[in-house]
This record gives sequence, structure tokens and C-alpha cells, in this order.
Amino acid sequence: MIDFENKKVLKLTAEKPEKGFNAVEDLLIEGETVIDSFVSVRDRLVFTDKRIISINVQGVTGMKKDYTSIPYRKIQTFSVETAGFLDLDAELSVYVSSIGMIRFQLMGSKHIKLLCSAIAEHIL
Repeated sequence: MIDFENKKVLKLTAEKPEKGFNAVEDLLIEGETVIDSFVSVRDRLVFTDKRIISINVQGVTGMKKDYTSIPYRKIQTFSVETAGFLDLDAELSVYVSSIGMIRFQLMGSKHIKLLCSAIAEHIL
């Protein structure tokens, strides 16, 4: 479960950005594009060119969903640890004033530098 209140490390696996787009299509503003998308067992994290959107699937049937949007302009600092030879996941840490530090372990992200560029563009 993606739970920002507990601020735990979120381990997520890359998926096709189209799947992320389909999950958040109704939430996107005009001109907003999906950069990358990641999933856990039921939950999803979508990076657009403007924000991070977390989808927390709730209940037994999965019909109820909680959407959390973190605009990049609200991120105060961030750091990234790229994947290595034996360590295949990248780590992205962001600090949001109202939430605190959130760390994402992004397995299989080939777009980590693009994600960092999108964040930097809005916070610098």
C-alpha cells in the first residue's frame, strides 16, 4: 500500500507508461503527459511532467481508490541513487513540506534521469 503518512520505502516495478496514463487519464490537465509509471501489488505511482500521482487501491474488490497528487513545485529537495551492476533499482527520495521525506525504490526505471529533470524544472 502506498501510505505517505507512514513514510516507508515504496518498492515499485516499472510498467508501460500507457498503463499509468489509463489509470490517471481523468485527472490530467490539458497538455500534461505521463513520463513513467510503477506498480506494487495493487497500487500505482504515476510520474507526469507536472506531478507525482499515487493511486492506493482499497477494499476487497479494489473498486475504491484513493488518489494523492504531489505537484513538483511542492517538493523542496530531492535526491536520486541510480541503479548499479548488482543493485538493479534506483532510489528517488523527495521531501515535501506537508508530508516529509518519501523514498521510492523504482525497479526497472530507465527514465530516472528524466524524472529528476522534470522535478528540477519545477523546483529550481
